[in-house]
Amino acid sequence: MPDQLLVIIDPVARRTDGESVRIAKDVLSAGAAAKVCLPDGPEEFARILARRGSRRPVVIGDDRALMRAVALLHRQRALAECVLSVVPVGSALGVAHSLGVPTGAVAAARAVLDGAERRLDLLVDDSDGVVLGALRIPAVPLAPQGEAALAQGARPWLRTCQSLVRTLVPSRPSRIADDSDPPGPSRLRVEVDGETLVDLDQPVEAVSVTPDASGTAAVRVRPLSLGAEASPLEARGRTVTVSGADFRYRADTAVAGPVRRRTWTVREGALGLVLPSA
Repeated sequence: MPDQLLVIIDPVARRTDGESVRIAKDVLSAGAAAKVCLPDGPEEFARILARRGSRRPVVIGDDRALMRAVALLHRQRALAECVLSVVPVGSALGVAHSLGVPTGAVAAARAVLDGAERRLDLLVDDSDGVVLGALRIPAVPLAPQGEAALAQGARPWLRTCQSLVRTLVPSRPSRIADDSDPPGPSRLRVEVDGETLVDLDQPVEAVSVTPDASGTAAVRVRPLSLGAEASPLEARGRTVTVSGADFRYRADTAVAGPVRRRTWTVREGALGLVLPSA
């Protein structure tokens, strides 16, 4: 493995768990030549990553920081040549852990130094968005800790303004549901590799799409239950298209939409991530 590391410490990780950040930084610096960077926000984070040179980037942060790094490398068309490492620190760590990144600062930092590259599948949509872990329709709310981490993610000024408006303005019915509202049934057409799995005449409660490490995505549709519980519809394929009435979706930690049509395509082995050696 390369011994030149670019350690990018996300500001949210520094604020939420400074001790874990210090431990991870000490382990990495003791085991390799490491340039440590402390970006103040997403823009500086992006500039540092773009100027990485030959150094292997190591992100110390939560799922939001990991996904930001993957999305930036994807937009730079640099995923094929760049091997990424992550030390999970923060409150929203489900994506990193589901990929096999160890829990705990010491174990994760040791994996960065001693682990091996694994190529992981990604979902890429037709707006150039990236999904590492799972896609959910409707946009099922995160747990409270995850919402707190998400609130400090992309476009923090917008979320701050939204919070202020909610505080000052009396609540009133809205045509677009808030993230905290329970999702309702939707009428969606879900196509997998061009074949219709469910059509607009069948209301659905939920749709999930997950890369399954075989070059395809696992698609699961839960139809609306009327009386007896309806059996889920399942399929696997390389391309998934969802269309219908305006819908929002959660891709890993981010909510997107509303859109009326979106297509996701599996990119086999698109991401190189350092994980513990078998």
